[in-house]
Amino acid sequence: MVLESTARALLHRLAVEQAESRVPSLVAALVRGGGPVWFGARGRTGLEGRDGSGPTERTRYRLGSITKSMVAVLVMRLRDEGVLDLLDPLDKHVPGTPVGDLTIAQLLSHTGGLTAEPPGSWWERTPGAPAAGLLGDLGPEVARHRPGRRFHYSNLGYGLLGELVARKRGVGWARAVREEILEPLGMGAVTERAEEPYAAGFAVHPWADVLLPEPEHDAGGMAPAGQLWAGAADLARWAAFLAGDGGGVLRPATLAEMREPAAVEDGPSWDRGYGLGLQLARHESRMLAGHTGSMPGFLATVWTDPADGVGVLFMANTTSGVRGRLLFDLLDILAEHEPPLPAEWRPSPVDEDLLDLAGPWYWGPSAYALRPLPGRGLSLSPISGVGRASRFVPQADGTWLGLDGYYAGETLRVERHPGGVHISLNTFIFTREPYDPSAPIPGGVDPEGWR
Repeated sequence: MVLESTARALLHRLAVEQAESRVPSLVAALVRGGGPVWFGARGRTGLEGRDGSGPTERTRYRLGSITKSMVAVLVMRLRDEGVLDLLDPLDKHVPGTPVGDLTIAQLLSHTGGLTAEPPGSWWERTPGAPAAGLLGDLGPEVARHRPGRRFHYSNLGYGLLGELVARKRGVGWARAVREEILEPLGMGAVTERAEEPYAAGFAVHPWADVLLPEPEHDAGGMAPAGQLWAGAADLARWAAFLAGDGGGVLRPATLAEMREPAAVEDGPSWDRGYGLGLQLARHESRMLAGHTGSMPGFLATVWTDPADGVGVLFMANTTSGVRGRLLFDLLDILAEHEPPLPAEWRPSPVDEDLLDLAGPWYWGPSAYALRPLPGRGLSLSPISGVGRASRFVPQADGTWLGLDGYYAGETLRVERHPGGVHISLNTFIFTREPYDPSAPIPGGVDPEGWR
């Protein structure tokens, strides 16, 4: 748990938001090291005189589009099991739609060009048709942009992904979420509809301090886009999951893949983007992954920073008003008051052949450092700090595969030649001396040497 002084600063920021933004009730939590370290709450969950209780960690709020990230995890589980490929067209698994040529990856990343909302009445405020009815209402007009052209958020796309999951699992999407994600992660209190204890959803009058109850209903075929309800305790567990504690539900590499930017939102310099079912945001030196949520009567957001295992969330029972800066401020307060301690340095054994490779290497005249990593991994980075850096993991054939950066997916080979040793990396040659004439430098080395 955080220090008392930190808790006071965090609660003050939360109280300011609830008061200034006129939010009926507002809860927030911070996660660090795989577990919750702070919870705060302000306001009342119902109308005064009827249910004027304050919220707790167990009070359920509607998650809205945070539901999408859970559906996306199901899709990625199907991919990891070999049931589908992200490059598969939708028609291969949900045949008969007018957008069957869109790929699963495009639907996950909102790059398929689909309309934002499904046909018919405003789905967030009216009961929805079952999936069969939703699919039957689709026509060619739901395609608004060339697939792959741009990021265009689509609730409809996640209605389609929910139906894909249901067909592949043979059960409804919500049951699949419960059995494969919620129960294994200890999030059994998450529900598909409002169940006690829960906060009532309200709209706050823009010019007066009065409330209007918002409707709650079953969204039918659109439910995968925003149906689930949860308390802060369960959403904190979800934050820990997104920050890297997979709990056996998803491979760490797959979760990292979901956090990779697939698209960015419009703007002169991107500070928001989207991966595979996860929203992305930049905040100073942080690259955050998570999701926002909005339904009539409710707002919610969860952000995580896998780099230091921290997560933050809020939930509110208001249609609009909570400022997006709130969670960034809570993260900043935690970092200012209780900065994380770096892990202790400890010596780690290195195989002798890798120790021989450690040290400076040269790509032409540019100096790089090669450092062994645990498990026979390698790190190659420019000594000046300017250039291409990547980490590599060992392969069974004696090569190394790039994990990130420019060389992600590329093969690194250590090769011996009559004059010594060199590194071959995607046609580039790294040598122990700048332009070593004994190595097979592409284009050769001037025979008169340096002068």
